[in-house]
Amino acid sequence: MTDSAPVSQPLVNLLVGIDVAKEKLDLARSDSSKAVVFDNQPAGIGRIVELMRSIKPTLIVVEATGGLERPLIAALLDAHQPVALVNPGRVRHLAIALGILAKTDKVDAGVLVEFARHAQPRLAQKLSQNQIELDALVTCRKQLCDLRTAQFNQRDTTSSKAALKSINAVIKTLEKQIQSLDEQIKKLIESDDDMNSIDKLLRSAPGVGPVLSSTLLSGMIELGALGRRQISALVGVAPYNHDSGRHAGKRSIYGGRADIRAVLYMATVAATVHNPIIKNFYQRLLAKGKLKMVALVASMRKLISMLNAMLREEITWEQLNVVKNLTQTA
Repeated sequence: MTDSAPVSQPLVNLLVGIDVAKEKLDLARSDSSKAVVFDNQPAGIGRIVELMRSIKPTLIVVEATGGLERPLIAALLDAHQPVALVNPGRVRHLAIALGILAKTDKVDAGVLVEFARHAQPRLAQKLSQNQIELDALVTCRKQLCDLRTAQFNQRDTTSSKAALKSINAVIKTLEKQIQSLDEQIKKLIESDDDMNSIDKLLRSAPGVGPVLSSTLLSGMIELGALGRRQISALVGVAPYNHDSGRHAGKRSIYGGRADIRAVLYMATVAATVHNPIIKNFYQRLLAKGKLKMVALVASMRKLISMLNAMLREEITWEQLNVVKNLTQTA
């Protein structure tokens, strides 16, 4: 294993792929057939940063690996390097399409170079310390909620009094911790002027509560900066065609950020009851004979599109709909 690499002159359209493991980082380049290995430690990451400064790549692609990639991403962003964090599922699909069936760390690094070449992923953005902290709190809250759900499910299938007592104690502890995290999330958002301003705009929409707002603040910093189709695709609620010849297949959704989509789903369910705009839209779709889930997904898409417009224009829910009404009657 080596933790150094030859330094070359800056190249045009030089692409870099970095496969992340717990102990090492495999780096592949579009101008070389050999991958170079660095230790996944501050010293190794520092050497990668210095190499990137020297060769000036057009794009560096790093695969999301459960958080192991965060120190590397942070270091590259601090050094103002063009880095993109990509979904491993998309990368693997490309590998299969290219006929690359073998899977090793060095092969994966090379596939990331091909992904950079063909997919041109969106560049990552540097997060503030408060955004990093918020992301950690929101992630922890979700994990505790998942544990609580598992305990509720276990309780429903348990008849033992001793087991029920233990499960109830765990649920009580989890609920206490979730409540504590909710308070920490609230205080953190209120202490940050930018996040607090965005939070107030988002929560002006009926059906949008603190959970969806904090989830969007931590996991979708692109909100307000993209078009409605792009933001729908990013969440994973954009419909895709499945047509061939004269056959028109069913439209379906896939991909996107599943954690955000799950929270958006619950918020939209509430919005179909408490938000007049979303409620009327949902009811119109049902009246046209749309299936409930189809109507609900369409309502999710409408809600996230409207929230995106609110942040783009920096206006509240009511102001957005006033502007729309004025435009329609003009």
